[in-house]
Amino acid sequence: MIKIGFIGAGTVGTALAVLLSQKGYEFIGASRRNPASAGKSRRVVSNLHLLDSNQEVADRADLTFITTPDDAIGKVVSEIKWTAGRNVVHCSGADSLDVLEPARKSGTHVGSFHPLQTFAGLTQAVENLPGSTFALEGEEPLLTTLKDMVNALGGRWIQLKSGDKVAYHAAAVFASNYLVTLVKMATDLWKTFSIPPDQATEALLPLIRGTINNIEKIGIPQCLTGPIARGDTGTVNKHIKVLREATPALLFPYKELGLQTVPIALAKGRISDKQSMEMEAILKTS
Repeated sequence: MIKIGFIGAGTVGTALAVLLSQKGYEFIGASRRNPASAGKSRRVVSNLHLLDSNQEVADRADLTFITTPDDAIGKVVSEIKWTAGRNVVHCSGADSLDVLEPARKSGTHVGSFHPLQTFAGLTQAVENLPGSTFALEGEEPLLTTLKDMVNALGGRWIQLKSGDKVAYHAAAVFASNYLVTLVKMATDLWKTFSIPPDQATEALLPLIRGTINNIEKIGIPQCLTGPIARGDTGTVNKHIKVLREATPALLFPYKELGLQTVPIALAKGRISDKQSMEMEAILKTS
């Protein structure tokens, strides 16, 4: 079986090491910038084996994963003496293969292996990764190896070109990071009627889960609900009034998101062209 090693033993690298080891891949070890900070990972992965250097990982692994922060990838790659015929991938969602050029020039096969998943903590990452989609770059035979890994994890894969990566990653930010921001904005609004954030979050989570379930089961645009989906201009006007008075910082994002929502409502077929134009006029001028 392929020997895998990791440069960077943070959440992403450790989670992948755990899961791929369970699927029969031989984990030879990982290196990290601060070995003393490995305690948390060791508590979750009892056999986490830390190697002395990045070079040792590259020398011992058939396939090296670089799971450092994105800004560190270029420096890490440039400092290693790569061996022709071996393989290295980074796990950045935004970087292309250009950052691995020093390895490619040495005859190493290069690729990228980005899990489209959130990595808030190690335990959560290990639970969430199976079944996820992975964005892959690379040439054969490495590409087939990466596809086999995705299949072993029970996931799905998409193949991207280097020019696709930044837009792909920005989409992930909208779907994941900004969802957190939206919930924070909603809980801030609940503070205006004296409900604390933890209680507000608990109350809103079933609504969020219901929305995600609707997206999955009936899809966009049919899953859209709410005043814009109904063409309810009166309610939207009330929202704008209360936001202006109570939380003016939320008024601009409310209107901008509303303008993005109008075409979805129109596509659902519950509002007319006239209603959509009226809604857009309110959101643009209020």
